[in-house]
Amino acid sequence: MTDVFSCADPEQRATGFAEAHAALTRSGLVVMPTDTVYGLAADAFDPAGVRRLLRAKGRTRRMPTPVLIASLDTLGALATNVSPEARQLAEAFWPGGLTLICRQQTSLSWDLGDSRGTVALRIPNQADALDLIGENGPLAVSSANTTGQSPATTVESARAMLGEAVDVYLDSGATPGGEPSTMVDATGESLIVVREGVVGLEQLREVVSSVESAGS
Repeated sequence: MTDVFSCADPEQRATGFAEAHAALTRSGLVVMPTDTVYGLAADAFDPAGVRRLLRAKGRTRRMPTPVLIASLDTLGALATNVSPEARQLAEAFWPGGLTLICRQQTSLSWDLGDSRGTVALRIPNQADALDLIGENGPLAVSSANTTGQSPATTVESARAMLGEAVDVYLDSGATPGGEPSTMVDATGESLIVVREGVVGLEQLREVVSSVESAGS
């Protein structure tokens, strides 16, 4: 059976993080907490791991996997032509519930799906998640559920759906759940909200007044 490690217990947490690192280096999958729901993670730079992630979820390449990072500095390393306005949003709402869709650096050797040269980036506001990313580098992370099912807010729920397809489960208790991150397309001349979530349009406009809604 796949092991579950409690992040509330220091010894289990240390063992779990070591097992997670080992799994990620061999194209394995890890279920991890975030500040919204549990995520299913693979090494963002490991195409085989990302393919495993998509298979485990029953998801096609037409829905590319977002990438979680641990610091604002990584934005410039993974994305290109980031506008001052997009950076302002990142500085204001990271860590937190904002995902920025950016043009990816052309030199990156990864395959997140049919992303058409873009990458969706976010810094989660959850300590265990940030530590895991800090130790392993950027992670391709999708919600820990099979396609068509509700995202998991507990490890038990994630395990019931994903089972042995996952190598390591990290348990930080129930996550807040609720709304997903707000997704902003920063690849064009304007910043456009393409998915509404925990960060409201008016909050975004308090930082960058020109942010548009896809419905407007």
